[in-house]
Amino acid sequence: MANLLDLIFKPKSLAAVGASDREGTVGNALIKNLLEGSFSGVIYPVNPGHRLVQGRKSYSSVLKLPLPVDLAVIAAPARTVPKIMLECGQAGIKGVVIISAGFKEAGDEGKTMYDEIYRISREHGIRVIGPNCLGFINPAIGLNASFAAGTAEQGKIAFISQSGALCTAILDWANNQSVGFSHFVSIGSMLDVGFHDLIDYFGTDPHTGSILIYMESLKNPRRFMSAARAFARYKPIIVLKAGKSKAGAQASLSHTGSLAGSDAVFQAAFSRTGIIQVETIQQLFDCAQALAMQSLPKGNRLAIITNAGGPGVLSTDYLTLNGGELAQLSLKTLQGLNSILPAHWSHGNPVDVLGDADADKYTRAVQLCNQDENVDAILAILVTQAVTDPTEVAKALVVEPIDKPILACWMGEMDVQAGREILEIGRIPNYRYPENVVDVFLKMYHYFNSLKLLYETPPNIPIDLNLEKDKAGVLINRVYESGRRQLTEEEAKQLLNYYTIPTPEGKVVSTSEAAMKYGDQLGYPVVMKIASPDIGHKTDIGGVILNIKSNEEAKQAFNKIMDLLENQPASVRVDGVRVEKMVHKRYELLLGAKKDPIFGPVLVFGHGGILVELFQDTNIGLPPLNMVLAKNIISKTKVYKLLQGYRGMPGVDISALQFLMVKFAYLVMDFPEIKEIDINPFAVDEEGGLALDAHIVLDDKVAYATPYEHLVISPYPTQYYREVIMNNGKKTVLRPIRPEDEPMEAAMFEMLSKRSIYNRFFGYTPKVDHNLLIRFTQIDYDREMAIIAEVEEDGMKKMAGVVRIVCDAWNETAEYAILVADPWQGQGLGSSLTDFILEIAKEKGINKVYAEVLSNNVVMKTLLQKNGFSITNHEMGVDYFELSFKDN
Repeated sequence: MANLLDLIFKPKSLAAVGASDREGTVGNALIKNLLEGSFSGVIYPVNPGHRLVQGRKSYSSVLKLPLPVDLAVIAAPARTVPKIMLECGQAGIKGVVIISAGFKEAGDEGKTMYDEIYRISREHGIRVIGPNCLGFINPAIGLNASFAAGTAEQGKIAFISQSGALCTAILDWANNQSVGFSHFVSIGSMLDVGFHDLIDYFGTDPHTGSILIYMESLKNPRRFMSAARAFARYKPIIVLKAGKSKAGAQASLSHTGSLAGSDAVFQAAFSRTGIIQVETIQQLFDCAQALAMQSLPKGNRLAIITNAGGPGVLSTDYLTLNGGELAQLSLKTLQGLNSILPAHWSHGNPVDVLGDADADKYTRAVQLCNQDENVDAILAILVTQAVTDPTEVAKALVVEPIDKPILACWMGEMDVQAGREILEIGRIPNYRYPENVVDVFLKMYHYFNSLKLLYETPPNIPIDLNLEKDKAGVLINRVYESGRRQLTEEEAKQLLNYYTIPTPEGKVVSTSEAAMKYGDQLGYPVVMKIASPDIGHKTDIGGVILNIKSNEEAKQAFNKIMDLLENQPASVRVDGVRVEKMVHKRYELLLGAKKDPIFGPVLVFGHGGILVELFQDTNIGLPPLNMVLAKNIISKTKVYKLLQGYRGMPGVDISALQFLMVKFAYLVMDFPEIKEIDINPFAVDEEGGLALDAHIVLDDKVAYATPYEHLVISPYPTQYYREVIMNNGKKTVLRPIRPEDEPMEAAMFEMLSKRSIYNRFFGYTPKVDHNLLIRFTQIDYDREMAIIAEVEEDGMKKMAGVVRIVCDAWNETAEYAILVADPWQGQGLGSSLTDFILEIAKEKGINKVYAEVLSNNVVMKTLLQKNGFSITNHEMGVDYFELSFKDN
């Protein structure tokens, strides 16, 4: 698949189908762009209505071309495209760009043609960009396969857009601003090639430094998330997502639904993958420029150096109102600034060096802030003044060594132009307005935080989960069998209990006498609630009565609740009244989930209670969760400060809340039937927490081909578990690796001999640190698999060995590698691990597994050959092995 995209973006020959001499047509603009570039490949015009196009022979069909071509760019009427696609398939053309419009967006007839084009592309193995797109530009080879009014300069940015019209505007702007591109792609309706394909392709492209995306909609979100997670650590992916208004959000049945709008879910997804989200086109390129030129700030503390007070104040306001902090300069820094600046300088941050500061004073002030440990980044602002030369200050800044991120704002136009150009050459990004710079700084900081979260090693889950999935499944099926989609409170709390989420003791009673009797049994005070499968939010109709202290009050409360039915439709069913022990706890939280139409289950945590919509203090995340990810969701709410303990009040057990989130995530992961859940309130204090109310709505029954298919992030694959007996008679467990295994893998490396390291890493001795180990332990189970051998000795679990396959982006081939620690070599672990991983590779549909082995590693070569591998090449002391499942 990857080489098929090469046929599109790096063709040696192409056909321009629909090329025309008629001015003002797309076909005319396309062929002119193709011919006016420096593309060295062969270009064939194809148009049955023309004998010559632009002085070149025109062919009636791609079937009539004198030689095969790699790529066909189609700019013909929509009704002719299915026939042209079929001819492309017959001619063996594997890459197609369909510029033509008039398909899905043009009614039923267009949709029929769209589906036919897709069928043909699958049948003939053709990769397709479009339809309804501008085309693409590859400046490196001088190929402009678009109908844009101009072409793109060469650079390091890969730009991908769903909007062709936006492409033309950005291209014009970029040329004016001297912004260059490695690739410039309009993908249109995404019949085939989507964002995930291009992220995978550009992610491995050495000429691409960052990937910029204009996104309106998203297909195949799981593949998108997988691709983004794979490359966001190494190449910034910056997304401008359109369609963020509330009007786009669907009406919902629960608090969670109203709080988890479409844009908020996209933000959560982007944050989980390390994607940088921006709000404007300007920010898209501002961020790309800064990330290409500067390192990431390790905190949100900014030092502002300015020669004018006003811009410093504006910067400070924008910084502090948007989550940043003014760096508190150390006494040493302040003393240093006092020694070089006039007596009436600002004596703090922002550092106002005053309007008469020359280049020397300005740069010395920058250097002092650069050396301050309390500073994470520097903003240099300069306003042109009679005694300040912006060009000289710029020259001084670029020659001074500055090891912290520095961003510049040279305010003005003509007077500062030369200074801006010097800064850019010196790799200091510069912007026209201070708010723009601060915004870029904050996005760089959030990107650093996202990457830090991706790299963080989670602690082990405190205790075994002990989830009763089978019993929960029986309960859900029973609700379906009753013809309902909404669980009663009784059922909802039972479901939570199966996942060890605690609820207060209680039961449903049908008479006031039973209510009084059960109140006595529980002990007053109690709470009473209407029990109905048709009433979701009981408080809204007055169906909850709190703090009932006696039998008389219990009798009155029961009757009052039952009287509510007079104002309800006759179809509303009531099972009685639920009586529970009254619980008094300091904090009320919301724990919720909803099924998003794009990203599947979405988790919500925040301030709960009856005023949940008023407070709007919630945060969103995607399953699966571990303890680190759960804490990240919790800590980004305002209520988190209270939960930690506030003004002398004791804090709650945050780790218990994290564990609660992990278990809750498993519930929505295990049951795709769940449409929405509200646990509101979850009452908690320093003594623990209870789910006081629960509202659960089921979706239509859904059948999935594989477990967890409804998730966009592959969870831990518990199905790959096996126990084997080693040659020494001891048991070992084979299971997938997980992020929590980092300390165990570090310990395994300490047990490796030099010979084992030499054989595994071909003579290179890696530095075994956190950065290496997270690459081995924090994997995307959709893209790779690592199975460890876990043994237990003296009550301690140890990693005896690990085998892994790393797949290509299209899941066609995979590289195999294995490592068994010295104390367990010769025990048959290598064979057991290899057998297991090859079974998994076959199950995943991988066609070919390959391995590289040192020629003198006889044991490894024997193991591979016993498993059906054959040597395909030998080069410089390395043997290359392959195993094809197609041949088996």
